[in-house]
Amino acid sequence: MDHTQHDCLVVAVLSHGELGLLYAHDTPYKADTIWSYFTSDRCPTLAGKPKLFFIQACQGDRLDGGIMLKERTETDGHPTVTFRIPTHADFLIAYSTVPGFYSWRNTTRGSWFMQALCIELKENGTRYDILTLLTFVCQRVAIDFESNTPDNITMHQQKQIPCITSMLTRLVKFPPVHNGA
Repeated sequence: MDHTQHDCLVVAVLSHGELGLLYAHDTPYKADTIWSYFTSDRCPTLAGKPKLFFIQACQGDRLDGGIMLKERTETDGHPTVTFRIPTHADFLIAYSTVPGFYSWRNTTRGSWFMQALCIELKENGTRYDILTLLTFVCQRVAIDFESNTPDNITMHQQKQIPCITSMLTRLVKFPPVHNGA
């Protein structure tokens, strides 16, 4: 497919999974098969353009009970040129949880990760770059969500943290759309 007229690619996968695998209706598959079709050698019209993948799925069955903190701290923290880029440059892959762990969802509101991502995109999507937004998503998921299953003590009061892998070579921002009206 010709993506010459497009600025980026965004793919969201909401499924079940385990470490290294996602589940389709009929078969399990490795997550990297999704983005392998979009490397610059296989899809040259997306070369140099951001390719963003958001994956909501378990990556295992381990649970994260979290820990209590006593105090919270903050850390501060051209002319046209021809050049070559790696085939996997400009990818961002955001998983709802870290490898080996369970990914939670609310039975009525859905995935904690997707809820937080949608909130951040809606509230701050035109203000910050995607990695900053995803840092806010991680903070929301880590602090604002906790499982509530008092009848199942093993699954009760569990936590989650998303896992972001970035091979981006520049900041990715979504500026406000201005209608010409």
